[in-house]
Amino acid sequence: MQTPILQSFVAGTWLGSTPAQMLCDAATGEPVASTHAESPDFAAVVDYGRSAGVRNLLALDFQERAQRLKSLAKFLADHKEQLYRWSACTGATRADGWIDIEGGIGTLFSYASIGSNELPSGNVLHEGPAVPLGKKGHFVGTHILVPREGVAVHINAFNFPVWGLLEKFAPSFLAGMPCVVKPATSTAYLTEALVRLMLQWGGLPEGCLQLVIGSTGDLLDRLDGQDTVTFTGSAATAAMLRSNPNLISRGVPFNAEADSLNSAILAPDVAADDAEFDLFASEVVREMQVKAGQKCTAIRRVLVPRDRLDALQARLRDRLSALVVGDPRRADVQMGPLASKAQQADVRSRLESLRQSCRTVFEGAEVQSMSAAASDAGAFVAPTLLLCEQPLQADAVHEIEVFGPVATLLPYDDLDEALALAARGRGSLVTTIATRDPGIAAHAARRAAVHHGRILLLDAEAAAESTGHGSPLPYLKHGGPGRAGGGEELGGLRAVVHYLQRAAIQGSPTMVGAVVGEYIRGGRRIETEVHPFRRYFEDLRIGESLLTHRRTVSEADIVAFGGISGDYFYMHFDAIAAAQSPFGQRIAHGYFVLSAAAGLFVSPAPGPVLANYGLDTLRFVKPVRIGDTIRARLTCKRKIDRRKTDPQGRGQGVVAWDVEVRNQDDDLVASYDILTLVAKRETV
Repeated sequence: MQTPILQSFVAGTWLGSTPAQMLCDAATGEPVASTHAESPDFAAVVDYGRSAGVRNLLALDFQERAQRLKSLAKFLADHKEQLYRWSACTGATRADGWIDIEGGIGTLFSYASIGSNELPSGNVLHEGPAVPLGKKGHFVGTHILVPREGVAVHINAFNFPVWGLLEKFAPSFLAGMPCVVKPATSTAYLTEALVRLMLQWGGLPEGCLQLVIGSTGDLLDRLDGQDTVTFTGSAATAAMLRSNPNLISRGVPFNAEADSLNSAILAPDVAADDAEFDLFASEVVREMQVKAGQKCTAIRRVLVPRDRLDALQARLRDRLSALVVGDPRRADVQMGPLASKAQQADVRSRLESLRQSCRTVFEGAEVQSMSAAASDAGAFVAPTLLLCEQPLQADAVHEIEVFGPVATLLPYDDLDEALALAARGRGSLVTTIATRDPGIAAHAARRAAVHHGRILLLDAEAAAESTGHGSPLPYLKHGGPGRAGGGEELGGLRAVVHYLQRAAIQGSPTMVGAVVGEYIRGGRRIETEVHPFRRYFEDLRIGESLLTHRRTVSEADIVAFGGISGDYFYMHFDAIAAAQSPFGQRIAHGYFVLSAAAGLFVSPAPGPVLANYGLDTLRFVKPVRIGDTIRARLTCKRKIDRRKTDPQGRGQGVVAWDVEVRNQDDDLVASYDILTLVAKRETV
């Protein structure tokens, strides 16, 4: 059977028919695919992304792109077994592949949800609120975020061929920025299979995704300030790419997430018979086992109190000895090979360098079951546990990363020494602190946060639901300082913002409101004979407003509200205590003011407004006293068309209403936004 030739997908066509580098199965050494010899025209790649890609992505808005992401995620979930077949060739077990494949698909679902819930209709994200820049309210300022008009170049590592693409693609697609993806060559066959599936789905706008197999040639030399580069891989490669003269001279944003010497700290309060001790040992073994230790977040340095070293060492040896190593296609195998023979040679070389200053306390290669399962043709490296007895005097253990199933025990004498040792890694993606003591957690996390991008506080309570040391999550940032690259990925909406351009906007409330797509107080209002609550979503205009009739607050109102709510706080009922307060007399409940305002502005008959599902930015600005007269102004502030329907098939959108409650002196007493679901006129 002829070995398939991988192809690049550039400028809307598949390129590649001449074989170049042969790529082999990590377990068997048999040929899997080859790269292609043809070189893409990178000028055409960039031009295609900036023209067709930008144009077609921006023909959709944030909400529509979020819907596309969700549909894509569903399609990939339905066809994931095609990816699992290729995944085994990389050395990944089914469990390893789950992290890569279904973790990547899950990230698409997460960003679809983020887009639907946190982004507006349109392609302008208001980073508000607007702030007054003048005394009379005629001049305001705010910030907006808009899609860049360039391409996002994503350079990915070999260890997560699916997740690595999707976790970068999702936020850049949501932001409206076309991607040029360059996977690591050794496992590019899995990424190519993913891209073919994504294109087969049929919902990707033309130009939004291009794939480069092999070298990037002069691609980075063709970028400018509208483009961006994100990189995942080694710290050395990140430094080389970051120093590209064109990237520097043109101010091209460069975001790096690099491998690092991540640590795990067993705090001094944890005894050998505590649940946390066992959880800690399990975490260390899991990080050596999963993906055969080929994770940028894997634990490389294990910090343990010196008097618990022997106990932890014994626990780890027992668990490592029980691991089943072999071809990942076998159901009983728990750890497969490394991704390639080149990676195997690199791991062996770095391991030998570490052995110069460390003692081996577990050598998996000496376990008969492991050595028998690991064929010479495959890229196998057995799990290995080292011990550096004097880590304060050693340098190599804090500088050399073995990107495989290798970890080193570092004994320490007190917690501050452990934190100092962890910091010797010069910045990492993640550290774990296992402790039973909240005081230790608070002290250690504050110190560790300076040097580590994420901190897992591991105790028995968290363990039941914990996703573990090594798993980046869509809603939390992934990245770290120093050696870890100094960049950030994921983190919920933060990742989308990375692909948007921020600009400050100044002007009148009316003009700034027109730009951001929101009513800003002081701007022009639209007042008509029709109550705004009587308008369907499509008909409602931003700035449409209602000024209500007045209501005088009586003592009977306060007494009645107290009786209904059960709120008998002294400021509302104790005349003597209230007289001695800063207010000088009894005042109305804040929530009575809200309820009274609702009574003033609500149109009670059935109509397009379906539900009130929350309040934002609530502030009680000034007290309402007995005898004060209040009125409310309700103004349509913002509309978001989420393209959702009710069970009857009628469309609906979200409307945010600006509410001002003022007293008889026109002083603002309460201010807030109400969020409502509003029906559309037509059935979808």
